[in-house]
Amino acid sequence: MPNEALIRLSVFLTLFAVFAALEAFAPRRARVLPRGGRWFTNLSITVLNTLALRALAVALPFLAVGAAVDAWSMGWGLLNRVVWPLWVEIGVAVLVLDFAIWAQHLITHKVPLFWRFHRMHHADRDMDVTTALRFHPVEILASMGLKIGLVYALGPQAVAVVLFEVLLNGTALFNHSNLRLPLWLDRLVRLVLVTPDMHRVHHSVDRREHDSNYGFALSVWDRIFRTYVAQPVAGHDAMVVGLQWQDEKPAKLGWSLWLPFR
Repeated sequence: MPNEALIRLSVFLTLFAVFAALEAFAPRRARVLPRGGRWFTNLSITVLNTLALRALAVALPFLAVGAAVDAWSMGWGLLNRVVWPLWVEIGVAVLVLDFAIWAQHLITHKVPLFWRFHRMHHADRDMDVTTALRFHPVEILASMGLKIGLVYALGPQAVAVVLFEVLLNGTALFNHSNLRLPLWLDRLVRLVLVTPDMHRVHHSVDRREHDSNYGFALSVWDRIFRTYVAQPVAGHDAMVVGLQWQDEKPAKLGWSLWLPFR
């Protein structure tokens, strides 16, 4: 798809800047750790993840969008066996892909091997827009492999995959941001999308809250599968975010990358 990477990068950088500015203007919680060290670590992880995906692109013929183009040209996948309007195909693809991400997220919490890598994301003691980027490179590669396989099985058009990737990245930046939304707006938005207050519950040290609200984009899956928790028991100001490492270690790059192997 022409200019696909440029489109996604432009949207990502724009949304990152917007949410970073908004959370600085209207923060939801006071920071626990200084921003400089955390941002250096989380943004460095982003660079490493980008390089890891570039390396994967060398090893594999296609990543997610390229897989959609290839599946379409070969006639592979369920959606290539039906004749539906483009908007219906896009809607189906977004729903299926978003559910797959929800299910994958739940599995990373339930399977010990996967949790070892995913817990690096949860070790962050503050939540802000950079937390959305804090995923271990091994988890990023595994997630992309799953996405490629699903795209071949589903056979969505490339534009559907691009729109989903933009939605997923944008909502992840949004719901990890330290942004104070008016309560009425939060209640309205979370009927469809995961809000910062909704996702913050998932980052609680309280295990009952931690095992909830797995959605990244759409909020419907947690409601359907009864993993939805509306608010933290301690309230958003008093709740503790992170895991057992309530010190400065999660803000260090080397410690974070080595965490799964401890």
